[in-house]
Amino acid sequence: MTAAASRHAGPGRDARGRARPMASALLGRIMLINGLVFAAGLTVLALSPATISSPVLLTEVPVLAAGLALMLGANALLLRRGLAPLAALTALMERVDLLRPSARCPGGGGELGALVGTFNAMLDRLEAERSASSAHALAAQEAERQRIARELHDEIGQSLTVVLLGLKRGVDRAPEDLREDLRTVQETVRASLDEVRRIARRLRPGVLDDLGLPAAMNALMSEFSEVSGVPVTRLLDPRLPGMGGEAELVIYRIAQEGLTNVARHAGASHVEVSLRAEQEGAVVLRIADDGRGGPIREGTGIRGMRERALLIGAGLSIGERPRGGTEVRLTVPAPPGGGPPHAVPPPVQEAT
Repeated sequence: MTAAASRHAGPGRDARGRARPMASALLGRIMLINGLVFAAGLTVLALSPATISSPVLLTEVPVLAAGLALMLGANALLLRRGLAPLAALTALMERVDLLRPSARCPGGGGELGALVGTFNAMLDRLEAERSASSAHALAAQEAERQRIARELHDEIGQSLTVVLLGLKRGVDRAPEDLREDLRTVQETVRASLDEVRRIARRLRPGVLDDLGLPAAMNALMSEFSEVSGVPVTRLLDPRLPGMGGEAELVIYRIAQEGLTNVARHAGASHVEVSLRAEQEGAVVLRIADDGRGGPIREGTGIRGMRERALLIGAGLSIGERPRGGTEVRLTVPAPPGGGPPHAVPPPVQEAT
């Protein structure tokens, strides 16, 4: 038995030793039910005035058939009630997805109730371990993104800047017939520098740390429209409740991935992005496009979005819009003691 199995089986017991008494108790219970049913049937036959001839008469066959049907019916009813938790447990097993926390199977009494309770505890443990491992992985990913973005900006960006300055001096001193070629090289290097800076911003948005979530969302949508050519209608609340750096980063990353999916797969001509606070203090991010829609196939990007949403206890739904296109909705619960103290003002609408 593995160390993990020993750790989760409980103190003083291993998983195999715990399963054997449970199976023996269930077998004993089924045998007891059958014994009681047949004993009751024999008692009824012994105390009733009905008799059985040898050979059996045709008039006695209905009596025997009715007695057998009654015994089988009572046995089936008792076993069905006793084994009912297995149907709910099977249905739960079929729909379990650790990225979509689901309701637990209702427990019951007896050995099957203990089995259901053990399965529910296992799901709780798996979801907690998945959440912890995802948190560590995403934290490491963000740290690596930050390191690469810093190196791109500080090293490659500075090197390209030095090259641009050298080219500028070269253009000023070069003969007339070489200046046009040097200007072309200069524009190529400048475009490369802009691309390096754009990649660095996507890897780690410094504006999110410096100016906050609304400014970072505005910058993200402006860059999306510039690169993809798809106009974006923005509906941003002028005032959002304090959510903490982790929640703001999750909102930004999910918006970033949602817009990336629109550019790659939707074929949309317009996108609407809203970020607003509800009266209860929850924050809702909505990304809706008018693209082709269709069945949602969850790849690495969407599963990454779900993992990020789980880190902050947020709800994420992705589905088709009634009039075509796709809608992504992220609902971030209000932080403890959070929520806007007054009525939430209407969002500011902008179009790019």
